[in-house]
Amino acid sequence: MMELVTILKRKNISVYRCSKESNVPYTTLLDIVKGKTKIEKCTAETVYRLAKVLNIAMEELLEEHLEGRKSMLYRSDFETFKNNICHLVKDRGDMDFIIDTLKEDKIRLYWDRKWYPESFYLLAMIDYLSRENGLPLCQDYEDIRSCSLPEPLYPRDINLAAKLDSSLDLRKQSIEEAIPEFKRFNIVESRIRDVY
Repeated sequence: MMELVTILKRKNISVYRCSKESNVPYTTLLDIVKGKTKIEKCTAETVYRLAKVLNIAMEELLEEHLEGRKSMLYRSDFETFKNNICHLVKDRGDMDFIIDTLKEDKIRLYWDRKWYPESFYLLAMIDYLSRENGLPLCQDYEDIRSCSLPEPLYPRDINLAAKLDSSLDLRKQSIEEAIPEFKRFNIVESRIRDVY
């Protein structure tokens, strides 16, 4: 649960700078920071612009509001989550993505919520990017690394293709082509760089 003012402080961005870079009017942003305007009452465009400037997901800006209403806690479908993570890697770059993810401790946040696929996917991404960039693994998640999903989690398109034509052995092929860091957690993933 993080308020906008906390995010701005953590990222060392002033209200004025955030306003300029996001094209959100200064008075609007100031009202949000001071609590006069609730972020969940803002337009999707305003939330999107702020999230983009702050390099965070829109859900993170709305998280406090959503946390306060447990029955409405937002959890996107796993394909959307994966797509968002891949876009963040592309937009931020490997190193900034690794640093921001570890600093925000999202892996543990998802784990504590029992959102295991998301936690595994994010940890696999960090481990993969660390290997690709010659970095040592972060040792904070050894307890999570010792676990995995009970069944393989295939991409939606592989599941759909298998249902349409059972003679195609796409699942077997997709497991063979999976990135090892993802396969370790029983997540079949091979195309993290192919986002547009």
